[in-house]
Amino acid sequence: TGYTYERLLAGEVPDALALLEQVMQLLHAEGWQVENVDATILAQRPKLAPYLGGMADHLAAHMGVELGQVNVKATTEEGLGFTGSGEGMAAHAVCLLTKE
Repeated sequence: TGYTYERLLAGEVPDALALLEQVMQLLHAEGWQVENVDATILAQRPKLAPYLGGMADHLAAHMGVELGQVNVKATTEEGLGFTGSGEGMAAHAVCLLTKE
């Protein structure tokens, strides 16, 4: 079964790691490989520093890449917006892909 944006928004895709694994399969099927991933989590609280290494390890394992290819960091927005007020969290990630 495939995941669609609509299904994701409807809450029908409960496992983000399963979605990540499916994306990795699609990338490999098309001849792409991950060179590196850089992710930033925006959250006023809780403090995420103790968990960042485990997050990177977990992502690398599910992506089938080396831990050194994945960077996860966190920052606050110093009271700005919904993330800075503590009402929510956000995340940004970029991934460098190369043709195999």
